[in-house]
Amino acid sequence: MSTPELSNSPEHPDPTLIRNQPSLTTSSGLIWLVVGGLFAAISIVVLAFLVGLQPAGLALGGIIATAVLYLSMILVRLFVARPRLRLGLLATAMLLMAAITLGCTLLISIDTWNL
Repeated sequence: MSTPELSNSPEHPDPTLIRNQPSLTTSSGLIWLVVGGLFAAISIVVLAFLVGLQPAGLALGGIIATAVLYLSMILVRLFVARPRLRLGLLATAMLLMAAITLGCTLLISIDTWNL
């Protein structure tokens, strides 16, 4: 006789799925703002050191995009009522900040080193 497998039902959610992690299901979103703020500050400092390098304006654009994304995180935290949607949007904004900072840094490095 075989043992029945638990399905991913509301009564038995699979805790190993990314979408079922506490930071995306039960958090108030405050931790996302704290970590996002630290990440935004670090990103802006890194990009500020790259402002004078070519391609012109890329680092400044990255700084502006990072600041706008962090501001959007604050607005999402304040005005989005549905918890799962709010946390998903906060996580997405954080990932976009990371992608933009990495992309700007890589493009500036490639141009500077003529790769």
